[in-house]
Amino acid sequence: MSANEAVSSHAREIEQWRIDRVQRLTAVDGWLSLIGLEWLQQGANRLGSAPDNDIVLKAGPAHLGTLTLAADGGMHLQLAEGSGATVDGKAVTEAALVDDMHGSAPSSVRFGEAGFLVIERDGRKALRVKDANAEARRDFAGIDCFPVDPSWRIEAQWVPFDPAQELQMGTVIGGVDTVQVPGKAVFQRDGRSFELLPYQEEPGGELFFVLADRTSGKETYGAARFLYAALPAGGLDRPGTVVLDFNKAYNPPCSFTPFATCPLAPPENRLDLAVTAGEKKYRGGH
Repeated sequence: MSANEAVSSHAREIEQWRIDRVQRLTAVDGWLSLIGLEWLQQGANRLGSAPDNDIVLKAGPAHLGTLTLAADGGMHLQLAEGSGATVDGKAVTEAALVDDMHGSAPSSVRFGEAGFLVIERDGRKALRVKDANAEARRDFAGIDCFPVDPSWRIEAQWVPFDPAQELQMGTVIGGVDTVQVPGKAVFQRDGRSFELLPYQEEPGGELFFVLADRTSGKETYGAARFLYAALPAGGLDRPGTVVLDFNKAYNPPCSFTPFATCPLAPPENRLDLAVTAGEKKYRGGH
């Protein structure tokens, strides 16, 4: 493949990636459908759209039911008569719910075009509420990007850590997560050396980078941008190479909605470099 053919192939790859990205974002259950992040209290939590509930939902029946959170973290949902809700697609009157921290899909409670699942963050549980008719989804303003630039597809050196190092990651909801970093990606730009620390969101998963740079808060979203990279061919435990394609650097969910729980770029991943590639700040803002 000639150099020109390689550039054209890369441009087509990025354009398709951007199309797929928008399709995921704007899907019925995508991030733009979020309408609430409601924290549960221990004991009985009455749910529904009427103001006399403990947790007032922005969609659904006036009285959906009662979700009881036990001291041991167990959750039991008793649905109100006539609520019309389902749990995992089944019409039931009550059910035990599972959150997103148990290695399997969390329980899905649906009512009309809306629904929720339970997430756990910093030892607390919350309802992540979605609605296909959410304003953010309905009024989506599209995504602005820097022009595709093949020079921002960088082959970085992979330097493994033995043992893995811990990294503190702040979140937009004020928490701090500790993640395991298997190594670092070291790359050159403008005659200088830079490095980024990734982690894996799940065992065997791709490398996940939460980063900021000198465009952050100006041309790009201030808190962070996200970037995935394939694992080095030789594995995480030996030196190798990692392809960092900053044309695929993208905005986190919290740039579109106030109801996300995104990680923030740690100090170690704040580059003294203007990364003029990938997604720009969302003009639809919240």
